[in-house]
Amino acid sequence: MNNASSEDIPDPLQPEQPELPPQEGLTATEGEGPSPLEQALFQISDLQQQLAAMKDQGLRALAEADNTRKRAIKDREDASKYAIANFARDLLDYTDNFKRAIESIPDELKTSGDDRIASMITGLEAMQRQLLQTFEKNGVKKLEPRDEPFNPHFHEVMFEVPGTGKPAGTIIQLVDAGYILHDRLLRPARVGVAKDEGQGSAAHSVDTQA
Repeated sequence: MNNASSEDIPDPLQPEQPELPPQEGLTATEGEGPSPLEQALFQISDLQQQLAAMKDQGLRALAEADNTRKRAIKDREDASKYAIANFARDLLDYTDNFKRAIESIPDELKTSGDDRIASMITGLEAMQRQLLQTFEKNGVKKLEPRDEPFNPHFHEVMFEVPGTGKPAGTIIQLVDAGYILHDRLLRPARVGVAKDEGQGSAAHSVDTQA
């Protein structure tokens, strides 16, 4: 008796499918593109990189804009703050001339009791005070250093004085007052300082060749 099952008996109604020869060099999964999920992940990663780059560019642009704004504000403030610098510097000679005019009057004339001399001195002193008050009102301050260490940022050495017993570089004499406009130097104070004779130096060294 034949034990073949019904599954082994070909169905006469179904045509036989021809057996295709195997294609060389290809497997069942080779040659296929990325799956839709892989494509979506690639796109998401690319978008994330673009977003990070755009965010970095945006932050850089904002920082640059903020720096530009701050520079513009500072330039505007400085332009307003130091607008009178050249004008004030030109007026400094007048303050020196008032001082020289008063000092040039001999002591015997000052004490002579002559009302005309006294009036002239009073007028010169009043004009000098008025000019200095106008300076201070506009941010110009007078520098009159005495008995303090020489500071090269605000002082100019005119001569050195030996035998003072003070540390080298200590200001001994004021020749001409200095002036600053807010925190900017208009003119250094011209001074005489103690000479270095081995007694030790002040806080700042003195360069008399400057």
